[in-house]
Amino acid sequence: MVEIELDGQKVEVAEGSMVMHAAEKAGTYIPHFCYHKKLSIAANCRMCLVEVEKAPKPMPACATPVTQGMIVRTKSDRAIAAQKSVMEFLLINHPLDCPICDQGGECQLQDLAVGYGGSSSRYEEEKRVVFHKEVGPLISMEEMSRCIHCTRCVRFGQEVAGAMELGMSHRGEHAEIETFLGQTIDSELSGNMIDICPVGALTSKPFRYHARTWELSRRKSVAAHDSSGANLIVQVKNNQVMRVVPLENEDVNECWIADRERFSYEALNGPDRLTRPMLKQGGEWKEVDWQTALEYVANGLRNIQRDHGAGSIGALVSPHSTVEELYLAGALMRGLGSDNIDHRLRHAEFAASEGVRTLGMPIAALSTLQRVLVVGSNLRKDHPLFALRVRHAVRHGAQLNVITAPAAFSHADAWAMPVAQAVLSEASGWAQALANVAAAIATEKGVAAPCAGTASAQAQAIAKSLLGGERKAVLLGNAAAHAANASSLLALANWIADQTGATVGYLTEAANTVGAQWVGAQPQTGGKHAGQMLAGGLKAAILLNTEPEFDSAAGAAAAPSLGQAEMVVTLSPFKANMAFSDVLLPIAPFTETSGSFVNAEGRLQSFHAVVKPLAETRPAWKVLRVLANLLEIPGVAFETSQDVLARATAHPMTASNATRAAITLTATVASPVSASIYQLDGIVRRAPSLQLTADARQEVTA
Repeated sequence: MVEIELDGQKVEVAEGSMVMHAAEKAGTYIPHFCYHKKLSIAANCRMCLVEVEKAPKPMPACATPVTQGMIVRTKSDRAIAAQKSVMEFLLINHPLDCPICDQGGECQLQDLAVGYGGSSSRYEEEKRVVFHKEVGPLISMEEMSRCIHCTRCVRFGQEVAGAMELGMSHRGEHAEIETFLGQTIDSELSGNMIDICPVGALTSKPFRYHARTWELSRRKSVAAHDSSGANLIVQVKNNQVMRVVPLENEDVNECWIADRERFSYEALNGPDRLTRPMLKQGGEWKEVDWQTALEYVANGLRNIQRDHGAGSIGALVSPHSTVEELYLAGALMRGLGSDNIDHRLRHAEFAASEGVRTLGMPIAALSTLQRVLVVGSNLRKDHPLFALRVRHAVRHGAQLNVITAPAAFSHADAWAMPVAQAVLSEASGWAQALANVAAAIATEKGVAAPCAGTASAQAQAIAKSLLGGERKAVLLGNAAAHAANASSLLALANWIADQTGATVGYLTEAANTVGAQWVGAQPQTGGKHAGQMLAGGLKAAILLNTEPEFDSAAGAAAAPSLGQAEMVVTLSPFKANMAFSDVLLPIAPFTETSGSFVNAEGRLQSFHAVVKPLAETRPAWKVLRVLANLLEIPGVAFETSQDVLARATAHPMTASNATRAAITLTATVASPVSASIYQLDGIVRRAPSLQLTADARQEVTA
């Protein structure tokens, strides 16, 4: 440790730290623009100039290493004069358009200009003009004359997102931030550039000119699309979601969110929202009141139960639904005498598990791994925030090995990070690839292999990688979980992990995949699983927050199969499944209901509604509770979602990725469904800006 004196206060910081780090530890604010705690040091803006005793001139706090006994003054006359001089230079070319700038009210330059700027400028020449750039549907670069060349956006792309999509061309007053050769910004994390831009040069294209920042209410929420459980600030005006930005949580999402969390809110205000209950009568849809719709459903379920037995009724539920909704859906089914409920809509295998499948480690630990083997995943696109952490580990020396489909690894830079070894095969070959790695490990250690395998050169390289290092993990992706031999993949992963000292984990597909397992949203006593229900045979089907044509392995075949049922009830925020449903019940999306999600690591996070339900939309947990009451099912008379949560989580979660499944290498294995990352749930499918991106036009293994 090194001790310095900062504004008369003794501060101890690690050797190699900068003066800025010491100031942060001491709680002293030094004005800055280019410095960001998650990015490398550039020392571009010079706004953080401070006085260092015995230094011939003011020094940048962000790029001046501490030395023992150093004396620093951040608020001396000399330091303040230097900072004011820098501010004068920054404002020479900055346009005077604060009244119409989207950044106005939350602009770092605007804030610091109050304290360090002059009341007038000595510069009388014309300000420079930088022409706008078209970089895609999410980020606006219309006012690049505002740019102060801090290069935060450039460094974010290069260091965090892994793709240097922006750069600085030319020099001096001709310098510009731009993409090159007219390319667009296509990173799945690109929206974070908007957040870290300290001025209004990069702004949100969907939000542009929709509201002023001081008009917005800010409310906490949790991401509803992938299993990271990213913490959000949802900004609201006139009972409408206007913008979504990250809420910093170092243990979960740091200070970043993926684009699908940031921009999917457009669907919540879109024309496809279902606002009143609807019944199909004589082939035509008619709006009805809630009492009529719920009594129709209750009578229909009662009649089908009487005529065909409870086993003819089933529920297909989305793992994007909340813990409370999934618990009540299960309580409703089992109250009717049916165990036909499942959230595993994209799975091809439905083996019983010995515990709840989780990541097997804290999310934050991904950043410190030294060896990683990822199986059956398009990590960068499926799990952008997990990929971000693995990328950080790789930048600090970790070795990443991959076994996945060619579509998920189309070229060397597809994952935007160096990959030591990549075995590319369709799903049918993943078990053999893992068996080969196991054989190579067995040879290295002189033990018996778990099954037949060939220690190829690639397998040997992966084996040696996993046998080295200390912190290591075998991570199974969405496609590995969905594969028809998922149990064999898990068994092989467990054997490899046992021999190498690694952990085994599932990256998990959706916002509440772990929660769905915890509350039993799958058959417990031999009921029909999702594959059987999607193949037909149900007389009554309840679809919670899902569109089987898009959300299931059955794809388009789901429509005719479900169309054979006597009654199909869809609970959705959108006008969905209209071709084969008989009843549509409008339920609230995550922004309009209280609820809880359990992320991949098993972290339970609850949230409140950030806006009132739209029109006659109702929270799904309330709809399911009333329906259960109409059917006289006992034990579901809950008053609040917190009451439901307390009942749903009354027993502790038993997390385990263990399996006793036999390893099978020769089974015929269908490849998992392919889809764009912006087609994987109903909200992102209906977000116009996301559907205009390059990722929306590409297919990746889901």
